[in-house]
Amino acid sequence: MRSFWLRGKIGEIVGSISILIRKIPIFGNIMYSSRGPVCNIYDEDVLRQLTEGAKELAKKYKAFVFKIEPDIKSSDEKFRKIITKLGYKIKDDAKNFREEIQPRFVFRLDLKGKTEDEVFAGFHQKTRYNVRLAIKKGVVIKEGTREDLKDFHKIMVTTGQRDGFIIRSLSYFEKMYDNLVPNHMKLLMAYYEDKPIAGIIPIMYGNKTWYLYGASSNEHRNLMPNYLLQWTMIKEAIHNGCDMYDFRGVSGVVDENHPQYGLYRFKKGFGAEFTEFIGEVYIPFKPIWYSLYKFSEKTFRTLRGLKRKILNK
Repeated sequence: MRSFWLRGKIGEIVGSISILIRKIPIFGNIMYSSRGPVCNIYDEDVLRQLTEGAKELAKKYKAFVFKIEPDIKSSDEKFRKIITKLGYKIKDDAKNFREEIQPRFVFRLDLKGKTEDEVFAGFHQKTRYNVRLAIKKGVVIKEGTREDLKDFHKIMVTTGQRDGFIIRSLSYFEKMYDNLVPNHMKLLMAYYEDKPIAGIIPIMYGNKTWYLYGASSNEHRNLMPNYLLQWTMIKEAIHNGCDMYDFRGVSGVVDENHPQYGLYRFKKGFGAEFTEFIGEVYIPFKPIWYSLYKFSEKTFRTLRGLKRKILNK
């Protein structure tokens, strides 16, 4: 990973970007910046200088593409115009939240200046009911320790098998814990009769909290522990002065028959705003090579999905 900054006339930092450089077998190096860069997104001069810095880095590492997925709404025409002028291309055809590295479609809950009662009142009636049900039935939420990651990971394996997605290793979550706790990560676990039945991992930076990982066992799902987990973390985000709680990815296909519609409905119930980011913005230094890479990536994901369906039958 490489990072660089731009300083203004009096030495203050006016822009920065952190770039991950990853070796892709056969194709070469890919350069990627998650939700970057950090700057005034409408300052064309700063964006140009950061882009030039990325291009120099691409020459050094012989990268075939530079990709960013900025925290910018898809509807921001001013940013689109600037970034296109600087030579970037915009991928506008993604609908499934697994098609890009960062989710293009999310739900974001506005917390700025609001009390707990005001936020709770904004939830859908059924969501408020499910939160109260979990409390009434005896679900207890506790902040987990590093040791509790073992229980969380076991439940995550169950969730992955049930919902058909690949999970990360226990060592991955342990490394996250070691590097991010206590300031930027928490582990919240839900218990029923002293048995762990669900958990979430949120991360916190600046004025935002993100719901990053969630897991629930097959038992006691009728007790609605996931609703109480979310409400507990939202309350903590309010207490910490956060302006935004990001529920992260959902599908861009809003259809009751879509396999991920349940996830959409769950997150929507908290009164959050359905938000579409601009998605993948990129400069292909070797266009043909990049097209071949995207084709191979899509083929791999399709085959992996078919394999999971076969194994889960």
